[in-house]
Amino acid sequence: MQVGIIGLARSGKTTVFNAVTRGQAATGAYSASTEPNIGVVKVPDERLDRLSALFKPKKHTPADIHYVDFPGAGTAFGKGSTGPGSRFLADLGRCDALIHAVHAFDDPAVPHPEETVDPKRDIAAMELELAFADLALIEKRVERIQSEMKSIKASERGEAERELTLLRRMQAGIESEVPLRTQPFTDDERKLLSAYQFLTLKPLLVVLNVGDDAAGRTREMEAEIRGEGMPLNTEVAALAGKLEEELARLPEEEADQFRRELGLADEESSLARMILLSYALVGLISFFTAGEDECRAWTVRDGALAPEAAGKIHSDLERGFIRAEVVRWDDLLEAGSIAEARKRAKLRVEGKLYRVQDGDVMNILFNV
Repeated sequence: MQVGIIGLARSGKTTVFNAVTRGQAATGAYSASTEPNIGVVKVPDERLDRLSALFKPKKHTPADIHYVDFPGAGTAFGKGSTGPGSRFLADLGRCDALIHAVHAFDDPAVPHPEETVDPKRDIAAMELELAFADLALIEKRVERIQSEMKSIKASERGEAERELTLLRRMQAGIESEVPLRTQPFTDDERKLLSAYQFLTLKPLLVVLNVGDDAAGRTREMEAEIRGEGMPLNTEVAALAGKLEEELARLPEEEADQFRRELGLADEESSLARMILLSYALVGLISFFTAGEDECRAWTVRDGALAPEAAGKIHSDLERGFIRAEVVRWDDLLEAGSIAEARKRAKLRVEGKLYRVQDGDVMNILFNV
């Protein structure tokens, strides 16, 4: 999974990137990079850790998330733009979800460009930037379809007209300040839209980058933003970016001690919180393969059928899928082995129509 981090000027998005990825990317006035910062985060999962403790495998492989911090993102996204943000529209479009880092701290050394701190204003401004980008894409596609309609066969006009109707409906919604992620679409329409890279269609995590003095009030600040209701496929999280960046650079034991001293021992780390929300927004779950060679977590969309999950492991497993042996991770731990789980009737045989559940341990039987 790839998550893009965007933000208006001086929002601290690179600080958020460093906090989440334990990165060392230059920030603020020290950053002169014009290329994205990329970090890979191994997803912590206690279930996988406990399976590895049982099997003692040669390899322990967690799932991972790629975070991309885009320089200049959030500026000049719109039609005809030549600003820094326009360079990365295609890359942003390939992300599975977006994180919008919002300036929510008071620091004279890093003043807000608008001179006042107003997260709701900045959230709306970014949504407008993303909407401009989508409108430009829609207008371009509409012009192309209208041009092609003059020469295509009558038998092919129906499909083109349906697409044209859909695009115009989407355009009207965006112009009425309704992002695509909150507009209703049928399964067939979503399949058609998958060929595009609309930004307001992507799940969005708004991250309030607060000051150190607000580190203990993050849930309260999140509730304030949520008070007016969060749109579909949108979530909000607050974190003290600078503090979390510093903690991420410390050894784990020192970071935990520092948290206790600050009275933050009960707060989730920025890493854990961002991962949980990223997964939830994109609609992902984890299943496992476990054995003496390797214990590994695999990521699949919620609702995926067994053959699709098998394909995450290897395309041959999906192509030649016969059935899957499935046991819940906690049932396997309680049994102590696959053989004992089978003996206790905790291991099931599932076919092609089985919907994979979060926490399943799977063994795929196939024939190619």
